[in-house]
Amino acid sequence: MKRAVKISCLLAMTALFLSVWILSFARYAKQVFAGVALESHALTVKSFYKLDAGWPKFPEYFTGQVFGVAVNPVAGIVYVAQRGDSIPKVLMFTEDGYFLHSWNTTTIEMPHGIFVANASSPYSSVWVTDVGNGKYGHTVKQYTYSGKLLQILGTPGIPGSDLYPLQFDQPAEVFVDSKGDIYIVDGDGGLNNRLVKLSQALEVVWVRGEKGSGPSQFYIPHSVTVDAEERVWVADRGNKRIQAFEAASGQWIGSWDSCFTDDAPYSVRLTSDNKYFIVAQLNINRVSFLTAPQVGDIGKCHIVDAIQMADDVKPHLVGVNSKTASIYVAEIGAQQAQKFVPFN
Repeated sequence: MKRAVKISCLLAMTALFLSVWILSFARYAKQVFAGVALESHALTVKSFYKLDAGWPKFPEYFTGQVFGVAVNPVAGIVYVAQRGDSIPKVLMFTEDGYFLHSWNTTTIEMPHGIFVANASSPYSSVWVTDVGNGKYGHTVKQYTYSGKLLQILGTPGIPGSDLYPLQFDQPAEVFVDSKGDIYIVDGDGGLNNRLVKLSQALEVVWVRGEKGSGPSQFYIPHSVTVDAEERVWVADRGNKRIQAFEAASGQWIGSWDSCFTDDAPYSVRLTSDNKYFIVAQLNINRVSFLTAPQVGDIGKCHIVDAIQMADDVKPHLVGVNSKTASIYVAEIGAQQAQKFVPFN
């Protein structure tokens, strides 16, 4: 009888110990899981994109600092612009990550922005902005798809003031819309701080900007894009904001700054469905996704997703494949371009 009581007491004590241990473990596990969930939420809110770790197949072809990337979706070609001494300034890869070839880029000194114009043909032209101070710098150049120089905008090697629209000083980026109109942000630290619109015939349609922080003023305009609603969006880097203009008239629509208190916007591109802006923020190593507003008042900016990169990656400019929805990020610090693909 006494033996049975002892066994019963021992079992009860064991059960109590196990219950306490399980509850403690569950509480600890919940804390750990919550911590992971919180950290994951801080890195990406909706997880729109994931890294394609297999792109490119041969990253050793990156031999300099990667500043820009552009995509021809019809041909499935990715153009990467890089800087450095005695290296090719433009590399060509396939959408699958295979290296094709490099350009003979003796006419490019320091590429900044790169863009495939009217990418409805495998032979679409490629535009490059050159911020170099040598005999080929301060220009915007048009090339064939394979790297043959077609034309130069601006006077090579001579920086200009904003008194003459086609004389540039460190033009940061170029965007060509579906009608062939050309938008150039001129002033990656140079004399000019302006947005220039040219017709397909290279006639000046309008010019906006001067150095300052007011509406239609810029301090280092760094990237430009046009949305489906015929609005022009400019990453006004020095002022830590994005400004919007009407494409037809150049009239100022509004600006966003509340999303950029931590770091300035370096790029502005649209996802292939035109629902979100893709904004690279170099100093905090982040690519953010902002809701693109509908017609009317642009309201306030809203960040809905973000890709947090490792320290010192320094994402600079972004390219988008309108066919596959993939995005490519030019990374100065990591000296590479990376591909991100949609989760769905």
